[in-house]
Parts: sequence; structure tokens; C-alpha cells
Amino acid sequence: MVVRLHNTMTRSIDEFEPIDRGKVGLYTCGPTVYQYAHIGNLRTYVFEDVLKRVLEEAGFEVRHVMNVTDVGHLVSDADTGDDKMEKSAAKQGKTIREIADFYWEAFRKDMRLLNVREPDVWCKATDHIAEQIELIRRLEERGFTYRLDDGLYFDTLKLKDYGKLARLDRDGLLAGARIEMVEGKKSPTDFALWKFSPKDKQRLMEWESPWGTGFPGWHLECSAMSLRYLGERFDIHCGGVDHIAIHHTNEIAQVEAAYGHDWVRWWMHGEFLVLPAKGEEGETTKMAKSGENFVTISSVIDRGIDPLAYRLFCLNAHYRAPLTFTWESLGGCANALGRLRNRVGELRKKGAGSPSEKHRSDFLEACADDLNMPRALAVFWGVLREEALSVADRYATLLAMDRVLGLGVESMEEEKASLDAEAEDLVRRRDEARKRRDFAEADRLRDELLARGYVLEDTPGGTRARRKEREIDCG
Repeated sequence: MVVRLHNTMTRSIDEFEPIDRGKVGLYTCGPTVYQYAHIGNLRTYVFEDVLKRVLEEAGFEVRHVMNVTDVGHLVSDADTGDDKMEKSAAKQGKTIREIADFYWEAFRKDMRLLNVREPDVWCKATDHIAEQIELIRRLEERGFTYRLDDGLYFDTLKLKDYGKLARLDRDGLLAGARIEMVEGKKSPTDFALWKFSPKDKQRLMEWESPWGTGFPGWHLECSAMSLRYLGERFDIHCGGVDHIAIHHTNEIAQVEAAYGHDWVRWWMHGEFLVLPAKGEEGETTKMAKSGENFVTISSVIDRGIDPLAYRLFCLNAHYRAPLTFTWESLGGCANALGRLRNRVGELRKKGAGSPSEKHRSDFLEACADDLNMPRALAVFWGVLREEALSVADRYATLLAMDRVLGLGVESMEEEKASLDAEAEDLVRRRDEARKRRDFAEADRLRDELLARGYVLEDTPGGTRARRKEREIDCG
């Protein structure tokens, strides 16, 4: 199985070949654990989970590393303002460790609800301060740092190809176009490696370093921890498109300046989840923790929607295309998931046969085409309607495909009938009417059951009744 993936660095889709035959090193940017993740954040993790599953289906052994940012992520991209962790701790009257542990566990719960598998390695920024200091020391030895009153900075003018991932035009970049200019910076693209603690107060999190007491810059942790767990060169680094211009650009600068060679072979980025802009037809806005359009998995559950419906919602769009979220569209996916659950519940009664090689091949071909999940889903839904396959083979084929989709097919069961006493009596009377060939009475009783919300199926053993699939109205 040949896998072709889009590489942000080359802007092309190419055949994926890992550095070490059969093995893939994968690093994905993880959460900053100061607040609940919103579903826009979680879309990226669904995409990365699908990527990992596809690589494994292709026979690769994947080593997946994800960071947890629990220090150093400042409110401003300009390396100014408060640390998000300290700000959240002060607001909630808790210690930073309490905040970090609580929101990290909340994030992991969201991942489980979405059937996103955990990485092989979780690495917290605060557990790897020594590695971050060592990377700064190496950069200092190679002449890429300079000191200001508030910290130690990376000199981007000394790195010839700085900004190559985002294709930045450094000559045309104006200070303030994206970030404010810190006084003394040589270039607006320069960024903090180590921030000094204020002289007039002690920070809640700070460490001693050769340059003074302080804390690491946000971009440093991913560089240092990926070096620790995946080495100086590895295969794939993922994140959201918002990481391209600054965070991932600065990660690349740090490692390639420190080691003098290319670092990551493949860069992959998921697009935004967007919302319709209020009062502007056709316009959209991205979901953000700082805005009013903040939707969490808990919000989804509160509306009576299975979180896996959101996973299905994400799979309906290509990961590199913006995805517009509305409650109505999510409700449609919830209803589709309910129908799938009932259909699979019926199929599994016959047990699992053998997967259809043709359908499985068509499915994997779509997956291997830069994770074309909308096309893969079309094959998946087609199997449900494929009368040429036995019931058992259809079920086995769906199970095989779900190793990538992650919709939980194996645990799906048909919704129980849950007949009340009156409905049971109506079913019994209808069966008796059919036996005596009183079809008018049988039809009348059928209509009464339908009005009560039941769906009927006539079988050789009598009438089967179950609750009508619940249509979720999310308007």
C-alpha cells in the first residue's frame, strides 16, 4: 500500500517514505492545559489520529510523541503578556500544577470520547527544562542568540532560510503586521528562547539557567522534546495551520540552527473549524478560546449528541479544507450515526465473515490518497447497501474499515425495542390479526404503533418492533 501525503514544506503531494524502513516517527503539537479544548482544537487531533491509523494499515510501525504545554505559552505572539498557565491559575485560585493536571485529564477524556488513541509518549514542558536549556546553550555556541533586558532571543537574521515553511518574505515583513515589536529586537521575526522573571516579583513557575532565573519560550519545548524522543531527524510533524507561520517556523529555526541540517521530512497541517459569521452571509470566523463561539465536547454531550458524531462530522471533510460547523450539520451526523448503529446491530447477528477485498482496497486507496476520508466514507456507506455481499461479509468489511475510521463499529448494537406494556399488547394483537388474515385490523394496529414511535418488521417468527431512530434537532 503506497501512501501519498501533502507536505506543507514542498506544497506537493508525494509518496511517503520514512527515514527508517517500516518505522515512522510522528510528533504532534499537543494542548496548552490552561482551559478546556474546544472542538476546533479537537478537529486537528482527529486528523492526526486518522493519519496514524492509515500509516499502521499500510504496515508502518508508528512511534507517536505529543507534548503538553504547561509553561511558557504567553498570551501574545510577541513574547509579551502573561503566561496562560499563570493567568488561569490566578483566575481560578488554584496552583498551576492543579490547573495543568485538571485540564490535561479533561483533554485526555475528550480524546477517549472521540476514540482518538493516545500517543506512545506524552511529554510535559515542565519535565524537560534541562533539555530546553541544553538546546539554548547549543544555539548560543553557534552564535544564534542575543540578550535583551527581558530575555534571551533567537537571531533570525543569522539563519539563511528562516521562514521557509511559511515562505515568509522577511524583507517585506513589517513589525506589527502580526506581532508587536519588543524593544531591542533586531527583527520582528526574532523570538524568545528564555524569558527572565521580573525583578520585582517571583513567578509561580521559574527555573535557574546560565542566563538568569526565568522560563523557556513556548517554541523551545517542541524542538527540545522531539529531539529527545525522536532524534535529530524524524518523519512527520503535525499541527494546525495556525502553527505554520510562527510556532513551526520557529521550531525549525531552533533545531536546524543548532544541528546544521534538515530536521523533519514531512510537515502536515489541519485546517480550521469555522463558524458562520453573524450577519454576514457566506463569511466565516474561526473558533477561538478567546471568543464567544467556544464549543466543547461537553457542550455536544449536553445536547444529547454522541461525541463520535463529531468524529464522523470531521471525517466528512478533507483535513486540508476549512470545515464549517453548525449544530444542524452536527445533528445530521448524529442521526447518520444512529442509523449506522442500528444497521450494524442487525448485521452483527450473523457474525463476521470475510472482508471484501475489492471494497477494502477501494477504501484504503482513498485513505492513502492524502487521507481522502470523504471518498473513503462513500465506500464505507456503500458496503451497507451492497446486496452482492453476504450479511456476514458486509459486517467483516465494515469492521476492517473501522480500524481507520474509529467509529466504534465493533461495539455498536441495535437499539433495544423497549416496548411498554401497551405496545407489547398491540404487537400481540397485530400478530393474531395477521394469522386470521384480518389485514385491515393488522394495518390499523400497525398505524397505531407507528404513531407511538415504533418501527415494525414482519418476520417469519412474528412482528419485531423497535423504537424509531431518534432524530436530533440541533436548531
